[in-house]
Amino acid sequence: MAAPCYLGWDFSTQQLKVIAIDEQLRVIYEDNVHFDKDLPEFKTQGGVYIHSDRLTVTSPVLMWVKALDMILEKMKSSGFNFSQIRALSGAGQQHGSVYWKKGSIQILKNASPELPLHQSLKGCFSVSSSPIWMDSSTASQCRALEKAVGGAQHLARVTGSRAYERFTGNQIAKIYSQDPEVYKQTERISLVSSFAASLFLGTYAPIDYSDGSGMNLLHIWEKAWSKSCLDACAPGLEEKLGCPVPSHSVLGPISSYYSQRYGFSPDCKIVAFTGDNPASLAGMRLQEGDIAISLGTSDTLFLWIQEPTPALEGHILCNPVDSQTYMALLCFKNGSLMRERIRDDCASGSWDNFSKALSSTVAGNNGNLGFYFDVMEITPEAVGIHRFNRDNQKVPSFPKEVEIRALIEGQFMAKRIHAEKLGYKICK
Repeated sequence: MAAPCYLGWDFSTQQLKVIAIDEQLRVIYEDNVHFDKDLPEFKTQGGVYIHSDRLTVTSPVLMWVKALDMILEKMKSSGFNFSQIRALSGAGQQHGSVYWKKGSIQILKNASPELPLHQSLKGCFSVSSSPIWMDSSTASQCRALEKAVGGAQHLARVTGSRAYERFTGNQIAKIYSQDPEVYKQTERISLVSSFAASLFLGTYAPIDYSDGSGMNLLHIWEKAWSKSCLDACAPGLEEKLGCPVPSHSVLGPISSYYSQRYGFSPDCKIVAFTGDNPASLAGMRLQEGDIAISLGTSDTLFLWIQEPTPALEGHILCNPVDSQTYMALLCFKNGSLMRERIRDDCASGSWDNFSKALSSTVAGNNGNLGFYFDVMEITPEAVGIHRFNRDNQKVPSFPKEVEIRALIEGQFMAKRIHAEKLGYKICK
């Protein structure tokens, strides 16, 4: 009998990835489909369509389905033994939404194993190109939502975040206001994560608490949809969303489509998919008091938190590992590009020189402190370079080695300060 293994999927912005691990957590298979390169017929750039207004950003739903077909066929051709898979789960880019047309559930349940799935589902989506996290076209819907529920801070207290343009509730409100007939023809709205789970389940998968708390719709304390938020976005929305579930829920066995086409065991279990950020917290095995920081174009900080304090900056999400606790998420736009500019200005473009200069100064920088925002920051909303000496006087410049330490200490101090505002406490 084949040794048991488990599949993990990642429906991200630019590619679909799969990994198989055995019971000792050893990787036994991994592969990916790159949307632009491997599916050129969809004509995406970076996996997306950027519309003429430069604000609207979408991705074709069938591209995601076809990518799944393609990767499963690659696994089959390689001789991968699907019957050994005991369970599968995955993650999806947060905030994106998929709109299933009326009658689609029957097509999903009865998909013919003789056909690739994208052929069966090609008529199933009332919105053919899904709004995703990069979209920033819903400013008016955000203002309307905050006004309807009593202000930005009240919305944050209920849903974990003030209204954000990329958040799904505001995207749904835009679709309803611009094309109510399309909304009327939609029987189910999925997140990218629950959409992906639905493809494997053969029926509509529920939205999980953690990814659901990135929608401006979920009451994060009650783990239920907020009626005032739903009503502010679109009529009859609760029925179209279904009931949310804990992120670690076993949703049921895999659809017979996969057993018949690829040889999956009928007993293979589908575990709820979640958002990519919650999946990172789970995958890194964070515990209370831990902080994870991703240093990228934008810096991201996330942490396990027991008693959150929702604020106008940052996000509180339901914890994907423990439904009784929470995770905080902060995003800082001035990340690696800011560090690279100071490296170029103060260290001749060399990270070695940058590190040496940093090591040559003392922790605390003798009281010199800087805040560096080349572009308008998210957290806090500020722009410009602001330097202060030990007497708290604003100064126009620092020596190069002082500048480098001021940048690094200022960035990490900001991360800690804003994490503490959301309820983070250093465990003694």
